[in-house]
Parts: sequence; C-alpha cells; structure tokens
Amino acid sequence: MRIVKLVAGAALFALSGMAIAGPVNVNTADAETISAELKGIGLSKARAIVEYREKHGPFQSIEDLALVSGIGDRTLERNRADIRLSSAPAK
Repeated sequence: MRIVKLVAGAALFALSGMAIAGPVNVNTADAETISAELKGIGLSKARAIVEYREKHGPFQSIEDLALVSGIGDRTLERNRADIRLSSAPAK
C-alpha cells in the first residue's frame, strides 16, 4: 500500500508541473508566453512570431500566422481555440 501511495504521489507531482495551454494574444504576448501557452510552439518559433509581428505589424487573422516560417496549418488547427488577436475571444 505504501508503494502505491508513493507512486501516486510521484505521478501527481510530475503532472502538476505540466503546463496547460491557454489563450494568448499573439499580437501582444512576448515569445516566452507564446511558447508556454501554445502547443507545438517552442521558443524559437515563438521568437519568429514576435519578430514577424514587429516587422510586419499585428496579425489580422489566425491564418496570417502561417506566414511565419515554421508555422503550418496543423499547428494553427491545434491552437485555434487558444490564439487571440485582440482581447475578444477567437471566432
């Protein structure tokens, strides 16, 4: 019984460190926040998003993110519900 409790406790501890993706405004967030909140977006891709935004202005649609090197349709679909362009919920 003690081993079961130990294993269960270790599993809960490990899971507590996992980040759960949440909404992020890609027009205002920094690279660290984007990479922490969006699935499949590491720090390198998040930096590319910020760099693109700084060079070309704010994203007008979620699909505009595909203009960033390394961001494809699959990544957009995985994150569509969590990508914000303004304070209003994504449509």
